[in-house]
Amino acid sequence: MGASDEEHLDYATSLNRTVLTFNTRDFAQLHTTYLAAGRHHAGIIVSDQAQIGVIVRRLLKLLNARSAVEMQDRLEYLSNWR
Repeated sequence: MGASDEEHLDYATSLNRTVLTFNTRDFAQLHTTYLAAGRHHAGIIVSDQAQIGVIVRRLLKLLNARSAVEMQDRLEYLSNWR
């Protein structure tokens, strides 16, 4: 059995890494749960499953607009970066 979503987020946070996931529902809930509990994460980016070129272009727009510090405790929807 694989690691849980929370374990993935905890591991990424321990490395100060933002998570990119297609699992919007679970990670949006996890984001809310973390903040409500006073916990922190290094950022979550959620995306719909699209062509890789579309995802990369949107991701590059986001990465050019947000620093690692600005991503702390943020939930970003890649669909907003068209």
